Amino acid sequence: MKYQAKRRALILLADGTIFHGKSVGDKEGTAFGEVCFNTGMTGYQEIFTDPSYFGQILVTTNAHIGNYGINKEEVESESIKIAGLVCKNFSYEYSRPLANDSLQGFLNDNNLFAISDVDTRALVGYIRDNGSMNAVISTDVDNIENLKKRLGEVPSMEGLELASKVSTSEAYFIGNENALIKIAALDIGIKKNILRNLVKRDAYVKVFPYNTKFEEIAAWDPDAYFISNGPGDPEPLVDAIATAKKMIETDKPLFGICLGHQVLALANGVSTYKMHNGHRGINHPILNLLTGKGEITSQNHGFAINKEETEANENLEITHVHLNDKTVAGIRMKNKDVFSVQYHPEASPGPHDADYLFDDFFKLIEKNKKHNVIV
Repeated sequence: MKYQAKRRALILLADGTIFHGKSVGDKEGTAFGEVCFNTGMTGYQEIFTDPSYFGQILVTTNAHIGNYGINKEEVESESIKIAGLVCKNFSYEYSRPLANDSLQGFLNDNNLFAISDVDTRALVGYIRDNGSMNAVISTDVDNIENLKKRLGEVPSMEGLELASKVSTSEAYFIGNENALIKIAALDIGIKKNILRNLVKRDAYVKVFPYNTKFEEIAAWDPDAYFISNGPGDPEPLVDAIATAKKMIETDKPLFGICLGHQVLALANGVSTYKMHNGHRGINHPILNLLTGKGEITSQNHGFAINKEETEANENLEITHVHLNDKTVAGIRMKNKDVFSVQYHPEASPGPHDADYLFDDFFKLIEKNKKHNVIV
């Protein structure tokens, strides 16, 4: 059955700016979060289920959303993680043979409120100029003052700890238990495809909750450590930062992605900051300073590490930079097998430009294991 969004709706930004639209599926609703935009032309299902987007109202820049439906196997977590959705044209019907549901059905199953028919080009331009900020999407278009009051009570993303909202509550295993390599992963918002990339390289992975003490993780005697992506401000993650410091001290290989990259920087005394509007998309250009090669990458972050402090840190080396704004996109420790990147090598936008990072991680693990063999 074909539906059309008819109920009036709006997006109200924290500075009082309003953009008008219609609710998807003629539903009433209200949702709060930090507004941000993603420039990807495809991959909306993976984006919506990415834990790194927890607490954010997502604006899609592609003019059509929902046209290839939903495949329930192509998710990055068990549920939708965005707080709300804003788009231009919402497709109620889909034509992809592998799809087993419509996007509308998927949103309904996850109880997510969305609005369409918004001038997203104007909205994205406004966010680019004025920065990411809190916002509300709602069909309560005749009660603006109440929406403003409620919006004013929503906490800022800066200083907000969100890993606890998306991390596993209990440790679990994934992969072949007889694999020769054991990797302990700290889940501060981990994506399923990261785990798939570790497992397909024949690793047995134990995933630990965000606040697990290092001693508990080390008791499993892994060959290496991994710190995942995730949402929110990295600085409140005091437990994860303390755990990262102890992971570094073990001299075992350690790899961090996105929020994990920021946690590793903080563990090395480098501060982080909230960006003007962040990097979110599948077409971000990165320069690998070690090889001189460029990479097309998938990114999703609203915080970054301090470049000047990284350059001044005698233990760190900048390995990758973002070519649009020269922000730090990768680091490694000079005297340890520890490295991290600010982008998502598992997302394959290049499609395989950044796959080598997982391979490099496993080479470090194998080298470390051989070095520690008792003759």
